[in-house]
Amino acid sequence: MTMVAILSGAGISTDSGIPDYRGPNGLWRRDPEAEKLVTYEYYMADPDIRRRSWQMRRTSETWNAEPNAAHRAIAEFSASGHAVRVLTQNVDGLHQLGGMPERKVLELHGTARTVVCTRCHERTPMADALTRVEAGEPDPPCRACGGILKSATVMFGERLDPEVLAAAMSIAKACEVFIAVGTTLQVQPAASLAGIAAEAGARLFVVNAEATPYDELAEEVVREPIGTALPALLRRLG
Repeated sequence: MTMVAILSGAGISTDSGIPDYRGPNGLWRRDPEAEKLVTYEYYMADPDIRRRSWQMRRTSETWNAEPNAAHRAIAEFSASGHAVRVLTQNVDGLHQLGGMPERKVLELHGTARTVVCTRCHERTPMADALTRVEAGEPDPPCRACGGILKSATVMFGERLDPEVLAAAMSIAKACEVFIAVGTTLQVQPAASLAGIAAEAGARLFVVNAEATPYDELAEEVVREPIGTALPALLRRLG
């Protein structure tokens, strides 16, 4: 059975109404100050940054987003008997909501659906923390130890979970097909997975609106809209 690894970036979720960060209309280009809200050093040092971060989380598009045709196509491809692993740079949880089993999704940059205490590392649902913010706690502390809570996402200035990264590298080395979809392949170390897969002999496919540094290694580069291009590619591979 052919093992297929799919690396997904922000571009796969834009059809679900979640804006990307680095595109022409991306959040970091529109509002450089917003970057501070997701930078670990600023977040830990400044209660005002934390209060603004909680307000940004409260109004996030993620909570109303539904999986789109691309998420569903991956889940259907997996359910039809193919060996699929999703390595995602996204923190929105839409692959799982779209039907991919939890164990087949590696979240390289963490998840926005959980909060973690920076002191005792207890993990609790984001929904619970947001309920506390709605009820008037501007910067809710950890209920277990009083520490600072943050989204269980990898902020700027934090490193990726080494176990998750090691598992992703193993998958990249072992797969026979590697599809990079909706990612600029510029954010390391996630982007390097495409190179690792190609070096190990995998067929590399890139589905992305803009050029990436790995296009020349790819067997095929698809510039069509992801919502139609990815399902079509998976049908061909199937």
